[in-house]
Amino acid sequence: MLAQRPTLPPKRFSRITVLQGEARVSADPTVEFGTVLGSCVATCLLDPIAAIGGMNHFLLPEPPASHDRDKVDVHYGTYLMEMLINQLIGSGARKDRLRAHLYGGANLRAGMAPIGTSNAEFGRAFLEREGIPLVRSDLGGSQARRVDFRPASGQVRCRIVENRH
Repeated sequence: MLAQRPTLPPKRFSRITVLQGEARVSADPTVEFGTVLGSCVATCLLDPIAAIGGMNHFLLPEPPASHDRDKVDVHYGTYLMEMLINQLIGSGARKDRLRAHLYGGANLRAGMAPIGTSNAEFGRAFLEREGIPLVRSDLGGSQARRVDFRPASGQVRCRIVENRH
């Protein structure tokens, strides 16, 4: 008779939803961040050596020129990208080891302003300016996406959300 191997219990993940205007960071291997995106963009950043990562979810790239520069508005990528990087560094990550993924940026309705395109372009340009390599992206198109990110391992799953109209 063959000896039976002990079976490991299935790994349970604590799912944390990242909403518009939020940035979340974790090194916990049981945490999974998730979000749903239309024209918004989510950035997933990972320091693979420190095994720590984070996700943000921004609505618009940058505030208009008329915006009060002394007021932080977390709906803008300008603020959320800095916030995410600073939270990661404050938690033990090193900026020179960060790797990025970008998701979202869809233009859901024909004839509307291409906000998704602007968000995607901003995300790419920001990472390039900061010297953070973009290792994976799924941007543009006309359909929403669901993104799940395990920040400690860097595993990401991005799925198209089917339009049911």
